[in-house]
Amino acid sequence: MSLFKVFDVAGSALNAQQVRMNVTASNLANAGSVSGNPDDVYKAKQPIFETFRDSMDLQSGTAGVRISGITESEAPLSVRYEPSHPDADAEGNVYVSNVNTVEEMVNMISASRSYQNNIEIINTTKDLLQQTLSLGR
Repeated sequence: MSLFKVFDVAGSALNAQQVRMNVTASNLANAGSVSGNPDDVYKAKQPIFETFRDSMDLQSGTAGVRISGITESEAPLSVRYEPSHPDADAEGNVYVSNVNTVEEMVNMISASRSYQNNIEIINTTKDLLQQTLSLGR
């Protein structure tokens, strides 16, 4: 595998982690949202990763990562009885988002560290290529 392929693999991982961070930030921003209709309340979302191989480079065995989609959580919504809430339904219930803030913070830390690791991989590869070029001097 060429050292230049490392940039492709790490770059695809950077893009995937950036999407993961954006989805997590959206989940955290909507963590306390409520609605009088369970279909309208915000539901936590999670990205789905998949590996892919470049069709031009099937022999090398290098692969990358990409987001194949974003799914909504199937976790149950919380129901609170608040008849004075402006969004309450006819029975006085409001439905609260199923976002787990602790889980989302763990996701954010994990995505951030993965992003940092891929930056380190890119920088190390760049240094190795520069050292290789300086051997010819």
